[in-house]
Amino acid sequence: MKSKKSAGILLYKRIDGQLYILLVHPGGPFWEGNDKGHWSIPKGEFTEEENAFDAAIREFEEETATRLEGHFTELSPVKLKSGKIVYTWALEGDINADTIVSNTFEIEWPPKSGTIKTFPEIDKAQWFTVEEALVKINEAMRDLILQLLAKIEP
Repeated sequence: MKSKKSAGILLYKRIDGQLYILLVHPGGPFWEGNDKGHWSIPKGEFTEEENAFDAAIREFEEETATRLEGHFTELSPVKLKSGKIVYTWALEGDINADTIVSNTFEIEWPPKSGTIKTFPEIDKAQWFTVEEALVKINEAMRDLILQLLAKIEP
């Protein structure tokens, strides 16, 4: 069985010399109330037929309603505890985290209730300093931030 693959964008910006990282919080009842270690970059799964970079751009747009363009820097993939491989590109840019609009998904909630509810895939986005982002992001994805620092810091 092939391991699942995901692709995403690590968006960053600088304000007065301070680096900020955009992270997103997963929506839905399973993630409610989970904060530290539960944030992620905007990302999603892709198939063998889709190019990872194209998937990263598509997923960012689906999860934030923003289409990115610019000079992307490829980072080394990371492996999540689930075994999923995350392919990531970094881009310096800016979006308004307060106005993101995510695609949605449906699940039966509460379980076995027969009631289908719709939830946003991402319930919020926020800019964090590097120090904050390293605490908020999924532990397996911390390396993406460290890779970014190694590539952009003198």
